[in-house]
Amino acid sequence: MTTQSTVIKAPGEAAAESSSGAGRAGGADRRRSEGVVLNVFSHGFLALWAIMIVLPLIWLVLGSFKTDAQIGGSALSWPSNWHLDAFGRAWDKGIGGYFANTLVVLVFSVPLTMLFGSMAAYVLARYPFKGNRAVYYFFVSGAMFPVFLALVPLFFMVKRFDMLNTYQGLILVYIAYSMPFTIFFMHSFFRTLPTAVYEAAVIDGASDTRIFFQVMLPMAKPGLISVGIFNVLGQWNQYILPAVLMQPQSSSDPERYMLTQGLIQLQQQMGYETDLPVLFAGATIAIIPMLAVYLSFQRQIQAGLTSATLK
Repeated sequence: MTTQSTVIKAPGEAAAESSSGAGRAGGADRRRSEGVVLNVFSHGFLALWAIMIVLPLIWLVLGSFKTDAQIGGSALSWPSNWHLDAFGRAWDKGIGGYFANTLVVLVFSVPLTMLFGSMAAYVLARYPFKGNRAVYYFFVSGAMFPVFLALVPLFFMVKRFDMLNTYQGLILVYIAYSMPFTIFFMHSFFRTLPTAVYEAAVIDGASDTRIFFQVMLPMAKPGLISVGIFNVLGQWNQYILPAVLMQPQSSSDPERYMLTQGLIQLQQQMGYETDLPVLFAGATIAIIPMLAVYLSFQRQIQAGLTSATLK
């Protein structure tokens, strides 16, 4: 024989449960509507931002294939003839040499920046010693110091070492300029690497140098790729440092202009001559390598930034 028990609730309790259920449903609907509005706003802002970036880029590339008359007409009109004459004229007027000078500097400055920055970040992250945080904040504070405030003492310092208008002088300045951000970015990766791996390497008899290069550095590969791309972009687009340090010091001193300086020189060489397609072609030549680098390593950059945020 089964006995069933029925719970009889007071009218006030039933009304309270009903009102609380309706309140929860209303709150869920409200949060859902707020999420939809936020989603629409964020996607709309990103679309507007993409248009603001892509349209000038398209205008620049199309201008490289146009004539002066077509450039003065409709901004986004298609060229009547697709030819590469403007690129050839820009290359002959010195863009090729400026491009080579920039590559020579970056081939040495970026790897050395990554090497020294990673080593400093690793020591500051994994080896506690007295004054560790003071040294770390000293390095990081360099990222908040405007570079133009140091141009005068930097100029006289480089001049004292007789490195004005030399590749090695600009390489050393680029390394010092990029070190604060590199240390700040890599510090978070090295701090969160598993200690068990380090201890296992120590038990196996590995030295500190071998542990860094063969164990820790490969584990920080996402961060290395991300900060490496940022350093490439920053040093490739740098103008104020080369403009101050890479000027001929005498009539016999050769010109070693970087690509950003070369674009200004190209504009000045034109004078009253109107040849805008050449200037557009030179800017396109400067943009294409960095655009290719970013698109090629886009996933790695996002993965590195996500890892740094999660850590």
